[in-house]
Amino acid sequence: MATDIDTGVTTGTPDRDAPSPKAKGDRKVTVVSHVVLTIWTIIVVLPLLWVFLSSWKTTGEIFQSPLSLPQSWSFDNYIGAWTDSHIGRYMLNSVIVVTVSLVLVMILGSMAAYSLARYPFPGSGLVYYLILAGLTFPVFLAIVPLFFVLKNTGLLNTLPGLIATYVAFAFPFTVFFLFPFFRGLPHEIAEAAELDGAGEWRTFFQVMLPMARPGIVAISIFNFLGMWNQFLLPVALNTTEDNYVLSQGMARFASQAGYAVDFGQLFAAVVITIVPVLAVYIFSQRQLQGSLSQGTLK
Repeated sequence: MATDIDTGVTTGTPDRDAPSPKAKGDRKVTVVSHVVLTIWTIIVVLPLLWVFLSSWKTTGEIFQSPLSLPQSWSFDNYIGAWTDSHIGRYMLNSVIVVTVSLVLVMILGSMAAYSLARYPFPGSGLVYYLILAGLTFPVFLAIVPLFFVLKNTGLLNTLPGLIATYVAFAFPFTVFFLFPFFRGLPHEIAEAAELDGAGEWRTFFQVMLPMARPGIVAISIFNFLGMWNQFLLPVALNTTEDNYVLSQGMARFASQAGYAVDFGQLFAAVVITIVPVLAVYIFSQRQLQGSLSQGTLK
């Protein structure tokens, strides 16, 4: 309500400077959301910070003063984790398996999703739902059949066998995720490319696939995280120590010495494991933001 300055009488005219009820509600939602996000950030960041600081300490320092800073910033734990615990070899195996699997599943999944979305044929809907049925099949139920399949084909306890398994399990979700992206692309662009003389393969790889870049980047992040953190499949299908991936190597490192574990090296190994994931996430996030902005401008 507004007040007359000369008479001091409050009039019935609403004060224009007073915030509206909607603005007050939006402000409350903003404050609450920021508080929740701040608490969640603290919950996530503090354990990571503690692991990072512990990776520079000895086992004695970790148990004596777990929350204090390291007495000396030495790379001994990282060197020991990389060489003595064979984390370097396990990481190389993980990089090979995840990289090859990711490239294969993105190529095969994008081609399948594009074909099903752009070129319907009799039974294409059935094929699509059969692919999606793979999402409903629990991984642990497939362990025994997969074991015998890989054994009979000579791929058991090999990196190619693990790659084939990763691709098979990531393929349904990749098709499911990319199908709406390709289905929503305008047909006129593909027709214009065909009029310019581009074949089906060139139209797909040079015209349509770049237009689905936001979906490609997003599903690549999901697939990478799932493959990098996979534990059940490698443990069941890859029991040769020379072919261990990083998740197996970390489990072996934590359990091989019983109560005599070098916790400084263990935390250093954890940090080494986290760094590639953070690097891929930061790079992919920039790519995703750039692709989304380009898609909006188009």
